[in-house]
Amino acid sequence: MSLSELFVAGGIVMVPLLLFSIAAIALIVERSIFWLRVNRRQRRVVKDILQTYRHAPIDVFAKLKQNLDLPLARIFLEALELEGASPNQFRLALESATQAELPLLKRFNTVFQSIIAVSPLLGLLGTILGLIRSFAAIQIGEIGENAALVTGGISEALVSTAAGLGVAILTLLFANLFRGLYRRQVALLQEYGSQLEILYEWHYEALKQGNAAYARH
Repeated sequence: MSLSELFVAGGIVMVPLLLFSIAAIALIVERSIFWLRVNRRQRRVVKDILQTYRHAPIDVFAKLKQNLDLPLARIFLEALELEGASPNQFRLALESATQAELPLLKRFNTVFQSIIAVSPLLGLLGTILGLIRSFAAIQIGEIGENAALVTGGISEALVSTAAGLGVAILTLLFANLFRGLYRRQVALLQEYGSQLEILYEWHYEALKQGNAAYARH
């Protein structure tokens, strides 16, 4: 049985299920590219940024602007652009920038959850419609003559159920994968954010002591 024959056999609910599957595949590809880029470059880039900031704070802005496609680079740049901030103000700016970035990291999660929840229900709806069609085709004494209609209704019920479960299972697997990557990214934001806070406070105190020494002279 070809895919086109399966699609026809599944009945009317195969149309929204097809749209759901196309949407799911498109979003899975987009999120996969996003997370691949982040995981491949971010750790190396952020370590280089922290090392640069430790020795030459002014030079770090150029490196951050070169990597604005990475979440941590955008967060660091937004916080560091707050000139003259105290360590406590810097921490608040860093937390605010992080919170603003989180929705971009879990983008399309609601769409994934909707597809996962609705697809099996559409499959169930197709099952019910197929069974209704089968029972409507059954006439006492004429079962042999209506066998094709009865089996067609059963086929619609089974195909639509399998299609709905298939779309939901595929989407669920990738949604869980992206959720795990999101949690890992949040942990990295906290880890590297804390390191930047320490370095900022160190530079802030050094500058403060330097200004005090200059004022005494």
